[in-house]
Amino acid sequence: MAIAALITWVITALGGFYMLGTWIAHGGARGGTSRLPVPVIFGHLALAAVGLVVWITYVITDTGALAWTAFGLLVPVAALGFLMLARWIPVRRASAAAPAGPAERHFPVAVVIGHGLAAVVTVVLVLLTALGIGG
Repeated sequence: MAIAALITWVITALGGFYMLGTWIAHGGARGGTSRLPVPVIFGHLALAAVGLVVWITYVITDTGALAWTAFGLLVPVAALGFLMLARWIPVRRASAAAPAGPAERHFPVAVVIGHGLAAVVTVVLVLLTALGIGG
């Protein structure tokens, strides 16, 4: 289960990096009309990256405290992710009507959905692993 969580975490990260690249390429990091605050974006990224490093260390060492630490890091990552999703949905709805707009309007819906689903699966697998279920 720990390896499955690692795989889903990496898949989630790849989707996140794709959206980050899209957001930066369309001027999101410069502020402008983006509804996604720069600190939220990079806080989400930093916490997720630190959590992934902790999880990799857990997979190598099998130290239970690391599994719980990784899960603890995923809680604010998920909260920030839900915040960004809530701010993205109105942008997505308005994007058909507006030729220009926030950088995040360029996120492919399939990538947003895939990233979110992979993130939920990752959180569940990390929690189950930390609880010792399916190990």
